[in-house]
Amino acid sequence: MAIGDIIVGMDIGTSKVSLVIGEVNNFNQIEVLCTTSCRCSGIKKGKIVDEDEIAATVSKLIKEAESETELTINSTYVTIPGKYVTIVQNSITKEAKDKYAGISSKDVFNSITQVKDIDIPEGKQIIDIVTDEFILDNGKSVQDPVGSLSTNFTLKAQVILAEKDYMRQLSNIFRKVDIDIDGLVPITLAERCLVLDGNELNDNIMLLDIGAGNTDIGVFEGLSFTYTNTIPLGGDNITNDLSLVLNISEEEADKLKKQYGLALRSFIDNDNEILLSTCKDENRKVIKSSELIEIIEARIEEIFSLVNRDITNQGIKPRINNVILTGQGITNINKSDVAGKIALNIPVKISTGRLISTVRPEYRTAYALVRYIASRPFTKTVSSSIDSNSKESVLKNIIEKVKDFFYS
Repeated sequence: MAIGDIIVGMDIGTSKVSLVIGEVNNFNQIEVLCTTSCRCSGIKKGKIVDEDEIAATVSKLIKEAESETELTINSTYVTIPGKYVTIVQNSITKEAKDKYAGISSKDVFNSITQVKDIDIPEGKQIIDIVTDEFILDNGKSVQDPVGSLSTNFTLKAQVILAEKDYMRQLSNIFRKVDIDIDGLVPITLAERCLVLDGNELNDNIMLLDIGAGNTDIGVFEGLSFTYTNTIPLGGDNITNDLSLVLNISEEEADKLKKQYGLALRSFIDNDNEILLSTCKDENRKVIKSSELIEIIEARIEEIFSLVNRDITNQGIKPRINNVILTGQGITNINKSDVAGKIALNIPVKISTGRLISTVRPEYRTAYALVRYIASRPFTKTVSSSIDSNSKESVLKNIIEKVKDFFYS
């Protein structure tokens, strides 16, 4: 981390846009300067359907953050759903320029520049390089080879690609509000270090972020980011099901989902009666809680079934040891982890990452994005482009241009 760097992170979801500004303090920790969010329906089923609405929401959040922090924000990092991301595994072996002096920072920078030299499919563009491990000439694996006495080293990395069409839409949105995009980061890659605990970081894990309208899949095999995708279903679909089937308002449906949230009817303790206050059907104002939970169970089963089909088709399911659930769309529904285990036939648990409980749910992904950017290795600066309006600048460095996000 670069002390003094200020990082702006923005998560554009299906129900809201969230923004977090963090500064790297003297203890190499993220000091949160501002958090703000606003409801937005510019994305449906993972697709941008209203650029103007998203732009207006982004503009509103930027103005609120600038007012609170006395900063002028010129750029931000942004999350990208897994469905628009492709991961390419690549490796390169490089000679140390001076084998007697050890591997230098320049050697490492050059290897990262060269590892991204791949055949890029039409319609895609590189957005990130994730260094996995460096293997020295004696076979030893290290995270940072600088200073190691080795005649050569092999870098294993993931080259992250994104669809140009989606990037073009994001560029249009942020151009309308005169904000530059520092970089795009897959949602589950950003969340990994926030959501997973120490042991899980080294395991073969599938991270499932079930949000309002999407379920983002991220598969990590040890330190390697191997797969990501998006299923266009989430917590809002459960609310909509309750509203349609019970013929009640969405507001009441959402309230009942939270009050009686249970993923499996087999765990009902008391099948009590529920009075539907907004029911439009005069003949059905009272239902059993089991009827409510049956609707919830059906949609949750579908979500996990679609995830199961996806990872099975990709051939990666046998390599997954554990599944970690996060996201506001499901973690407040009791026994959702049990339902997941039944559908996936893999151990499932709700995230217990050490830091996750310290961040309000609506800001977790944006905060995780800031943390991910701050912890990126082998970068000179990661700061967003910020100007200070206060007399005493809180910045150590003011960025004049958008930095090169690809380590060159």
